[in-house]
Amino acid sequence: MKLPLRNLILLVLMLAASSMGIALKPTKKIADQGPKVELETLIPKAFGEWRQDIVSVTQAVDPQQKEMLDKIYNQTLSRTYVNAQGYRIMLSVAYGGDQSDAMQVHKPEVCYPAQGFILHGKQAGTLQVRGGSLPITRVSTSLGNRNEPVTYWITIGDRVIKTGGIEKKLVEMSYGLAGKVPDGMLIRVSSLDPDTVSAYPIHDRFSSQLLEAIAPEARWRLAGKPGNE
Repeated sequence: MKLPLRNLILLVLMLAASSMGIALKPTKKIADQGPKVELETLIPKAFGEWRQDIVSVTQAVDPQQKEMLDKIYNQTLSRTYVNAQGYRIMLSVAYGGDQSDAMQVHKPEVCYPAQGFILHGKQAGTLQVRGGSLPITRVSTSLGNRNEPVTYWITIGDRVIKTGGIEKKLVEMSYGLAGKVPDGMLIRVSSLDPDTVSAYPIHDRFSSQLLEAIAPEARWRLAGKPGNE
């Protein structure tokens, strides 16, 4: 059976990189270059139609136990936002300064079922933002009578990547061949909504307004740099 061309290219690149061994082992962490990431100040507490809801009892899902999070990520941030109509959005951002194989971001389609949620579906999508679009992933989950649609995207270095393993590995390898260790983020937006279909456009509106509210010089942290799609 023939391998798909992209898989074959990835296999060849991985074998080539492996044969080079320690000589090309990346050593320069992108996280150590430039201003440090501070999620608490990077993510605004109010923007567009949204304000942080400090009295909400909505419980956001943690991808793993806290001790595991501390091993994987340098920083995590979880907030609930509400608009004038009373619609609530849960935002979770996890930042890791080293996105090597030992410190990979954890995807909702893995961590939600690990906590007992039923995964009803997963699909790729795009988020329209100023200057282009971002690849995102939609995940539909439920736990008892809690229906939680999820939208998320992942950054590796200065790029927003598709969540498929091939694209992710190719980006990581491009950094590795340049001697760099990329940092990365997982940005997760979710809501408690029985109508999954209508929830996703609200997620998109929230996400677009969030990115628009972040200072241009820092926006690339969450949205990648132009030309790196």
